[in-house]
Amino acid sequence: MRLIPRVIPALLLDEDAFVKTVGFDHPTYVGDPVNVINLFNRFEVDEIVLLDITATLRGVEPNFSLIAELASECWVPLSYGGGIRTYEQARRILSIGVEKVVLGAALDTHPGVAREIADTHGRQAVVASVDVRRRGDESAVWVEHGTRLVSADAVAWARRAVDLGVGEILVTSIDRDGTMAGYDLDLIKAISGAVTVPVIACGGAGQRTDLPLPVVRAGAAAVAAGSLFVFQGRGRGVLVNFPDRSELEALFE
Repeated sequence: MRLIPRVIPALLLDEDAFVKTVGFDHPTYVGDPVNVINLFNRFEVDEIVLLDITATLRGVEPNFSLIAELASECWVPLSYGGGIRTYEQARRILSIGVEKVVLGAALDTHPGVAREIADTHGRQAVVASVDVRRRGDESAVWVEHGTRLVSADAVAWARRAVDLGVGEILVTSIDRDGTMAGYDLDLIKAISGAVTVPVIACGGAGQRTDLPLPVVRAGAAAVAAGSLFVFQGRGRGVLVNFPDRSELEALFE
């Protein structure tokens, strides 16, 4: 079996439901988290990224009981982000079966947490979430679900995250989130070329032929998508889907 880059469903948790956003706004209900996780299990996806989009905004801890339930249901490696501010919170999440924790706002407010996780669990256990808005030549990084600006330079912010100890970077284009207009390849290329850790491209995938482009044209190590894997057709009807192994091999050939 030929080795191909990881293709990752990115699932957004809004309290106790999975949703999908457009430009980090206008959430649409996708389904019950347990049901959706089990559907992706059956598709034998490489891994799943689960992001709680409201925990940090509301200033609450991660929903440990729900995370534990989803981790127990998930047959593939699971990453979780949202509401993590301390090492103890991250340790607890890793101890209940999650493979990686994803840090966004904490890289600004609690920058030492990434190093604590890396030193104890290894760099591979901590991922930086870098959410970017493009304005002309400027690529600005926003946290707290796109509500607070932390850097006007996404490349510099990504390099800083690596210095803090992260082992991977999830780069999401806020502008393209949910639009299904294609990945921001220029953004992905700029960050991939500037850091020494794997980059996951996210935001904008609209058709399956988009999936290999961040890898073959922009140097990403993996790709993630949301709308592509939960909607179908012009009416964006909810239908959880995923390409089978033979289609993925053909796409990345």
